[in-house]
Amino acid sequence: MDYIKTEIDGVWIIQPKVFNDARGYFFEAWKKEEFEQHVGHVDFIQDNESKSSYGVLRGLHYQKGSFSQAKLVRVIKGHVVDVAVDIRRNSPTFGKHVMVELSDENKRQFFIPRGFAHGFLVLSDEAVFTYKVDNPYAPQAEASIRFDDPELAIQWPIDAKDILTSAKDLSALALKDAELF
Repeated sequence: MDYIKTEIDGVWIIQPKVFNDARGYFFEAWKKEEFEQHVGHVDFIQDNESKSSYGVLRGLHYQKGSFSQAKLVRVIKGHVVDVAVDIRRNSPTFGKHVMVELSDENKRQFFIPRGFAHGFLVLSDEAVFTYKVDNPYAPQAEASIRFDDPELAIQWPIDAKDILTSAKDLSALALKDAELF
């Protein structure tokens, strides 16, 4: 696998080596020793999966305090843009984001450490999105930041009128009002 550093320290794009032949393909999706050599130790404890249709935007989500989560995400069907926003107040990249395309074709993975809000937008008819987390979901610690917060200046690749999101995500706070790290 190739581990690609992004412009925000701690956020990684991971490109697997894919072996194709007449039968299909094979690749290693997770290799603990190699991951730890590049990224560091993360004790993933749970895998999650979601299915969404075109225009669905999930995010920008995070968990607060000791319930914060690191995530390793990928798409097993379809195509999304995935975003990680640095919400660590003392970080030199506070409020900045990394956007990456993830698809069943490029097979990239995206590592988002604790202290980041995370979201993705589906660009294909349907997408199946999977991720490893290092902390269980805690409803009392969940939080969201508006995906369209002007302070973040995220350039989502489809028109806002075509974005489908939850009522909860529509009521999320702006970065300036959110409880941060």
